[in-house]
Amino acid sequence: MIYDMEELVRSPALRASFQLAEPPCPSRLRVPEHLIDPRPRPDPNSDIMPLVGGGVRAASGDGLLLLDFMDARATAPIVGKVGTARARRLIGFDTDPDRTRFVCNPLSGQLFRLPDIDGTKKTSECQSLGILTQSESPNGPPDRYAVAWLDVVVGSFVMRRFLSQTGEWDKLVGLPSPLPLARQMVINHDVVAFAGRLWWIDVTWGAVSVDPFSDRPELRFVELPRGSVTEPEQGLPKLGTCRRMGVSEGRIHYAEVSQKKPFVLSSFALEDDGSCWTLEHRLALNRLRDWADGGHPGREEDAPCIGVIDPLDASIMILTIGSYAISVDMDRGKFPTPCILPPWLGSTLIPSAGERLSRVVI
Repeated sequence: MIYDMEELVRSPALRASFQLAEPPCPSRLRVPEHLIDPRPRPDPNSDIMPLVGGGVRAASGDGLLLLDFMDARATAPIVGKVGTARARRLIGFDTDPDRTRFVCNPLSGQLFRLPDIDGTKKTSECQSLGILTQSESPNGPPDRYAVAWLDVVVGSFVMRRFLSQTGEWDKLVGLPSPLPLARQMVINHDVVAFAGRLWWIDVTWGAVSVDPFSDRPELRFVELPRGSVTEPEQGLPKLGTCRRMGVSEGRIHYAEVSQKKPFVLSSFALEDDGSCWTLEHRLALNRLRDWADGGHPGREEDAPCIGVIDPLDASIMILTIGSYAISVDMDRGKFPTPCILPPWLGSTLIPSAGERLSRVVI
């Protein structure tokens, strides 16, 4: 688990630095500010304040990360001082900031800056991006990768994708929709990479998946388990914190936790043919002895949220409660567990046009 929002660091380094934390605590990825080439900072005594930051937006199945950073401005007049710091009153901010995206190897710190989409940094509408890799050797480093964004339009889909083989973005329009016409999909979950496809998820309904490498992409739709499909959320979305889809033990899993006592945590696995879900675990967290004996950190009224589905053991969930993170083993209890990255990740380069990653080592 990695913090998804980080401030950039002022450092002359040419690589990112990865601060690995002991699970279940989240790790940190630090990226030097100069690599995103931010605009000149405004006068610190002016009414304009810089907003520069970003973080991890998606991960491939073998550990490469997709990073997204913004460079925005806010109008915030100085209204006083608190010690040596200026106190400001925020009255407006840039709704379409500059965007810079990278593919990152977190262990080596290598960064590859993706070209701007359509030659512009004003691409805030491209939020639900995913990254998928391909390798010509089983369990080996990737030879290529694709970064893709899927947009929902009436009756069809549009996909923007960057292919490492070409080094360019392209656009595929008019992709036939597998969805019923009576409902519009709202993508409100991190994009998941699994089984040679990227999965875009609506936590109230289901997931659409596609192979972004294909010249003729075929979209597929999988509905959530029976009883989990709800009406589209109105107003500020809330279900995204208590529902999570991810990969564990080589299968797609879906988990949800109720937001009222006894905080029932449920986990389902998708059958290999994608036809149905199987309930694997269900337990009431509030009734566990360890929970009652102090295993629940924070305030008693704080409801748990799902942070991560353990990629190696589907019975383990990492939950967040307030500002705390805990691991819950739904078979035996709760305890922190490590996540193992592939042994070649720290010594390999990110693929680029005209070369294969498996042939290049640091």
